[in-house]
This record gives sequence, C-alpha cells and structure tokens, in this order.
Amino acid sequence: MADLPESGSNKNRQKKLWDNEDPKKGAGVHKKHGPFSFINPRQFNFSIWYFVVAFFLLTVANQYFVRPPEKSVDYSEFKSLVRSGKIKRVEMAERSLKGYPYTKQQAPAVGKKAGTDSAREGIYRTVPVADPQFTRMMDSTGVEYYAVPQSDGSWMGILVSWVLPFVIMILVWNLITRRMGKMGGGVMEFAQNKARLVAEGDVKTTFADVAGADEAKEELVEVVDFLKNPGKYTEIGGKIPKGVLLVGPPGTGKTLLARAVAGEAKVPFFRMSGADFVEMFVGVGAARVRDLFRQAKEKAPCIIFIDELDAIGKSRAPMAGGNDEREQTLNMLLVEMDGFDSRTGVILLAATNRPEVLDAALLRPGRFDRQVLVDKPDLKGREAILRIHSKDVHLDESVDLAVIARDTAGFAGADLANIVNEAALLAVRAGRAKVSQPDFMEAIEKTIAGLQKKGKLINPKERRIVAHHETGHALTALFTPGSDPVQKISIIPRGFSALGYTIQTPTEDRYLMTKDDLLGKIDVLLGGRAAEQIIFGEVSTGAANDIDKATDIVRRMLTDYGMSEKFGNMVLHSRKGPSFLGDTGPVSREYAESTQQYLDEQTAAIIGQRYRRVLALLTEKKLIIGKIAGILLEKETINESEFREMAGAPKAGA
Repeated sequence: MADLPESGSNKNRQKKLWDNEDPKKGAGVHKKHGPFSFINPRQFNFSIWYFVVAFFLLTVANQYFVRPPEKSVDYSEFKSLVRSGKIKRVEMAERSLKGYPYTKQQAPAVGKKAGTDSAREGIYRTVPVADPQFTRMMDSTGVEYYAVPQSDGSWMGILVSWVLPFVIMILVWNLITRRMGKMGGGVMEFAQNKARLVAEGDVKTTFADVAGADEAKEELVEVVDFLKNPGKYTEIGGKIPKGVLLVGPPGTGKTLLARAVAGEAKVPFFRMSGADFVEMFVGVGAARVRDLFRQAKEKAPCIIFIDELDAIGKSRAPMAGGNDEREQTLNMLLVEMDGFDSRTGVILLAATNRPEVLDAALLRPGRFDRQVLVDKPDLKGREAILRIHSKDVHLDESVDLAVIARDTAGFAGADLANIVNEAALLAVRAGRAKVSQPDFMEAIEKTIAGLQKKGKLINPKERRIVAHHETGHALTALFTPGSDPVQKISIIPRGFSALGYTIQTPTEDRYLMTKDDLLGKIDVLLGGRAAEQIIFGEVSTGAANDIDKATDIVRRMLTDYGMSEKFGNMVLHSRKGPSFLGDTGPVSREYAESTQQYLDEQTAAIIGQRYRRVLALLTEKKLIIGKIAGILLEKETINESEFREMAGAPKAGA
C-alpha cells in the first residue's frame, strides 16, 4: 500500500495505477501494481488479426505437438510393415494410405499413454498404387482397414482449405472499409449530404457580375432584401417565397445568379447537385435531404442551392422502369419544403433546364412559389456580358463589342465567355499583346463551324464544287427578301465534315417568323445544290445537311405551324416513343395514314416548287456565280463588302 497515493478516492487511485506519469520521477515511468500492470487498457486496441494469428498457431501446435508423428515410406516398405504386423490398422484414401501400429480398440489407450512404444513408432504414410492383391493380403494377416473421403490432413492442406479463405475474407473486408472511409468517412456516413458549404462572406459574386438577365435579377432582389431585412416583411404579415426555381437553357447563368444572391445577402450558401442525393443504397437520398435541411436550419439565415433539380424531381407518373430511390428522395424533399417555416430565413434556390419533366407537386404554391426564366440574352444583354468577361482582357482599340454582340445572335452567356477566352488564346498564338477584332471573329467562326483545317487536302474538282455550292447559298440569300445578310463565304474546311460555309448574320433579334420567312430559309438551303446543277449539270452529296434542314422546316410548317392548305390551323402531333437501345423509338402518330401520305406529298411538292424557283434565280446569275467562285478559289475567303461588290448589290446599310 506504500505505493498508492495517500489521499484521493478509490476511483482516483484506480485511475492513477494506469497513469504513465510519476509526479515525483517525471514522465515516462510506469507504476507496477499486479502481474499485468504493463498493459494499459486505454492503449489496447482489439483487432480481428488476433483471431487469425491464434488460429494459425493452434493449427501448427496440433500438427507438430499433439498428433503423433507421421513417417512417409515407400509402398513396398508399407506392404512389408503390414505383413510383419507392425501396421495393424490402415486408413485408405484416394491419394494416401496411413498405417497405424494399433487397432481401433487400442487407440484410446495409446492416446492416454503417450510414452508407449506404439505411440513412439508413429504413423506410416505412403502413396497408394493400383494393387488389387493389397486388400487380400490385409484380410489374410488380420489387419483392419477402412476408407475415408478424399481430404488432405497436412498442415498445408488445412492452411489452404481453412485459414487462407478466412484471411482473404478479412483482407477484402478491410479493403472495402478503408475505401469507404476515403470516399465518405465510413459506412454510416452515406446518409450525410454532400453539400458544399460556402461560409458567410466567402461568396464574392454580386449582381454586378451578372449581365443579360435584368428581369431575373429584379425577381431575386426581393429574396436578397428579405435575407438582409426580414423584419420589414414579417411585420406587415408578408411571407417570402419558400423556393425560387431558375429555369432556362444551359449556359444562361442560373448558377451564377444563385451565387450572386448569396453574395449580395452575405449569408452561408449550401450548393448541391441533384445527382448527389441519389446513391445505390435505398433510403440514402432521403436521409441526405433531411441532413441538408437540418444543417441549413442551424445556420439560418442561409441559401440552399440545388443544381440540376430534374435529377431528383422528375414526375412520379407511373412508367416502366421507375426508380423507387429517386421517388423516395423526391417525397422527402416535398415533406421538408412543407415543414420549414419561411420565417426561419432558409431560402431554397433550384435550377433546371428541363422544367417540363418536373413533378407537379414541386411547382405548386407553397414549395417553389416563384419561377424565374433565365433566357438567352438579347443584343443589349450580349454586349453587356461581353464587357464583363473582357474587362480583364487587353483589347485593341479596333475591337467593337457591339459588332461582336450582333454577330452572336442566339449565344448564351457561357458561349460568350468562351468566345472571349478563345479570342485571347488566338491572340497569344499569333504573338500579339492585345486581342483584335479578327481574333473575335475567328473565335465566333470556330464556335459555329468548328476548328479550321487548312491542311486538309481536297482535289481541284471538289474544291470547284464547294466554291460554286457556297456561292449559290450566298447569292440566293442576297436576292431573297427578308434573308439575313451574308457576312462571310469560305471554302476552308472546318469541323468534322464542313468543306465550306456561308455565314449569315441577323441585323436584329427575331422571335417570330412568317410563312414567307420560312420559305426564304428553304430557298437559301437549296441554293447550293441548285448552283451545282447549273454549273456542272449534276449534283453531289455536299447538300445532304441542307436538304435535311429544308425538309424539317417544311414538315414543321405542315404539322406544327398549321400552314398546310388542307389542315390549316391544325397541329398534327407525332411523338417518338422510347427505345430499348437508343434515345428514341418508333414514331406514334395521332392522325390517319392518309394524312401521312398527304404530308409526304405536300413536303415533296413544296420543296420541288422552291427548288425550281431557286434554279430560275441562279440561272440568271450564272456569270456572277462563276466570277465569285473563281475569286473564292483564289482567296478561299470573301467578306461581306467584297461579296456585295462582286454581286452588283449596294453596300450594306445604303
């Protein structure tokens, strides 16, 4: 008892017995109390490997120390031992024979008397030989014998058949648990959401960084104002929308707007993709939804942003091959959106480019109360976006962003950002310190038509066909009322299959097209083939894409736009069903077979009529076609002013 402390409770004394520090002698001195005082229970970690090692040691001990020794002999010697009576009992297996120096009745006594002569003599072992006289010899000498199933009783056989599979199973389990730990911190952490939390003040994006979406910004100003001044709304009894759904084509800046809302409000920002909720394990998605909203409520006021909402929000209408896990995740999301109070300051933002597939329960008031359209920018918006993305780019004085905005009709914000970056890369490749206007124009062409292939070899005959083909497009566009002006003609190959191209640039954004406008587009598409027929007397496969587009326009005029003579003001629906191997399967029509025949006949008639008109137009301009095509073969590229001058048309704007 002298070693124990003089004061303190028994609990404290028990604790100090395991303490590694001696207050008198310093750290690192262990106190010895009892036979197992060298074991520290706080440092002892249980491991399954203890079982593996113990099992292996027991197997070896049983083989070498408990069992009698086995002596391998030749088969002839084994028979001699049987004849002499030294072997009294034989164990017969398919691959071995074992001879025991005692009978079955003597076996228990031999086991008790380990020091007897029989025990010391051990067991004889040999490999069997096809010898039918062997059993007769054992019968004549009175030797006991019996057969056993095939087995390998050696320590190696035991190791291979029992220990090795067990060790492999442990190794595989250890590998799986470690891999799970690296992926998500262990098996029990699958239910934790994968949202990336951006702390308050870390989001630097503001509404000043967003352009071309003024209407969408105005809709989100209220959300920001509520997060900054919630009392102004709660005092009057107003409620901020629980959820705001950003809808628009890809690349229009939906994610950027969500970050701008968080940056303006200066609140924590949870960002998560819809695909992050769904896993291979059932119930994980729902658990992650609960965990996400729990964390958001703890950090309120804050913003939850779910990108690509359609990954978990698709309609639950009955269909083949439904996903129960996705539906459970959607159900939990609906419950959570109903459960949290709008006064808590948690705002749910979501983005999708497929609003038509979302479940109706998501879009009802009380969940996603407000839907904000983030559409492609107009001319003014494109210029503002270009200015934002080029503010850190060294531009030449000749760069006119208004012209670039005009030439990029239909481009989204991401496309414009890519054009600015491509123009900067082209300037660096050319060794210039500033980005010039031609760099932007080349970047636009690269985006529209593909990478330029100046090294692609085309034989002279095909070059002539391509030159006249593109000239036919350009002249048809020039002399067709309402067509967009031609900006550039080129016979430099681009992309995968384009051997030449004609660029038309609209002077303004258009949202409606008349029947004459559509017919004019068909004429321009057919102009290339018409020029080939006029000059060469035959046509080529180069117009395949043009014919496909022209046919599609005519089909839509007849079926979607109600512009047919027989079925005017009617929509003739046709849907493509699902396919097992592809995206679309067989077409299901909602009209009679006779109507389909009428549509085929009308399509052929309209295209034939427009082709004859283009042939007549270009036949009158045959000399001009040859002149422009000759210059195009020489220079490979003709700009707008050169083309109009050679065609005898007034300059643009005159």
